[in-house]
Amino acid sequence: MDLTKLSNSTLNELGFQVLLHLITLLFIAYDQEQGVIVARDAVFFVNYTLGAFLINYIGLPKFYYSGKYLYFALFACGVLGLVIVVEELVLEPIYFPQSRGTYFPGVHFTLLEIFPSIVLLSGGKFAWDAFQKQREVNDLKAVMKESELQFLNSQIHPHFLFNNLNNLYSYALIGSPQTPYFILKLSSLLRYMLYECNEKFVPLAKEAEQLENFTELSQLQVEDRGKVNFLNQVQEPGYVVAPLILIVFIENAFKHSQNSQSENILIDVRLSITEDGILHFQCINSHAPITDTLPLTKGIGLKNVKKRLNLLYPKRYKLEICETDQLYKVALSLKLHRALTA
Repeated sequence: MDLTKLSNSTLNELGFQVLLHLITLLFIAYDQEQGVIVARDAVFFVNYTLGAFLINYIGLPKFYYSGKYLYFALFACGVLGLVIVVEELVLEPIYFPQSRGTYFPGVHFTLLEIFPSIVLLSGGKFAWDAFQKQREVNDLKAVMKESELQFLNSQIHPHFLFNNLNNLYSYALIGSPQTPYFILKLSSLLRYMLYECNEKFVPLAKEAEQLENFTELSQLQVEDRGKVNFLNQVQEPGYVVAPLILIVFIENAFKHSQNSQSENILIDVRLSITEDGILHFQCINSHAPITDTLPLTKGIGLKNVKKRLNLLYPKRYKLEICETDQLYKVALSLKLHRALTA
């Protein structure tokens, strides 16, 4: 348990309770004509405070929060009865020996007198606990969200590495002179993934650079069997984007284009950003209408990236996927954040 957080939470609650009690005391015991707190009414208020204390710190945690609502109701009634007994048999004979202290006006009358104060003090405690519980729930959601993001990122790395190592193996088998270049590009991408993608967001310009490197790397597999275009129009500085969230679409475009056709391959990637920080990404690839490969929508990569989009950009993105007999088009719009500056 974090003692610092516990201490801060306790101090915050103490401050809240002091403020609430002062306001209630002024409401009950303050004499506007004389401009002072009436001592007699303050003593009666102390009785109400003790009753509220029993309900707040015994009844609520022991019974109400445990789901024992009947026991809580009985406990609260018992506390109210105790407060009434103290007021009628102790306080009123002391402060009203010739009037109210000589008779008992009835439970209903006395209850109406003490009930508002105790309800206000106990309601304040209940509201505070509910607020703290909601904060704990929000913190838990944040931790779960971060854990899921880390898990999804851990899926991206082996998925990416597996596909590209297969390509590297093919180049090595045929003794291609482009193998060293392939290794150099792959090394650069892996360095970026391992050492520069540990943050939730990275500079957009850096991510765009790596997307271009990846496209150039993958273009080596196409060679003279088609045409590959990459247009980077990212000119608005200062924005950040989730790392490796776009590379999946490009990777799948190359994979499915090559698996479905041996020539006339077309892959077109475009990246731009508006002045108000909306990133537009488009990836178009050709494909044959009948293939033995799994559809893109069933791949682990796309499922992964959709989860990341939902976690990182809730209600801040628009993903459109359109498939025709010859083309597969992915269009993604993201509302980006600006980088935090010191």
